[in-house]
Amino acid sequence: MSAGLAVDDAAWASAWRTRAPLDKLALCGGLVVCALVLPAWPGSVLVALTAVVLALGPARVPARTFGRAVRWPLAFVATSALTAVVSVDGGGLGWAPGAAARAGDLAGHSVAGGAAVLLLATTTPMSDLLPALRRLRVPAAVVEVASVTYRLLFVLLGSLRTIREAQADRMGYSSVRRSYRSSGALAAAVLTRSFDRARRMQEGLAGRGMETGLRVLPEALPSSPAFLAASAAGLAALLTVGWVA
Repeated sequence: MSAGLAVDDAAWASAWRTRAPLDKLALCGGLVVCALVLPAWPGSVLVALTAVVLALGPARVPARTFGRAVRWPLAFVATSALTAVVSVDGGGLGWAPGAAARAGDLAGHSVAGGAAVLLLATTTPMSDLLPALRRLRVPAAVVEVASVTYRLLFVLLGSLRTIREAQADRMGYSSVRRSYRSSGALAAAVLTRSFDRARRMQEGLAGRGMETGLRVLPEALPSSPAFLAASAAGLAALLTVGWVA
């Protein structure tokens, strides 16, 4: 993808882009609840499969984008599951009693919940999600921090790309030693710029008397009773199958 985030671009291009954000929040929130309350087998597996099928099917999220987005969460889940398996005591490293079942439950719930959240992220742009959070009475400070972070993210990504290209043009990654040095300088430069951008934004808003959030007129996307009914029926089916099976 170009200057944006692949997940954000996928959300704008999704077939569910024109659906009401609250409808998608209801569906994905229900999937997260199912991932938490259902047993890992088969409940979490069914929830994860449902989220993936909905993303790649009706929502038309590119499989490559969805796969790339889920890589790092999966790596984090795998690392967390590994810590549940290994025990450290006076005798050194060992296999914790009942570790396999505990790690499986942890991984199952985490993957299922992550897939549900990713379904929301790849179908709902932040410009639609933030007004929906305000309507749900999420604290204004939380929404404003998310909004500012989202805006700064694209600025920092642009800075990261520009600095890295300049380093590469100067042979900054021609060897392992130079790569380590360039990576450290890159991280320091981006961190410095992020603090500078945040400070200038805060001073600019304060100079304009902005003591509350910056409100914009959101696009009106009508709710779909049919979508909500289908979501409720699907979630009920997941709960039934997950508990009975």
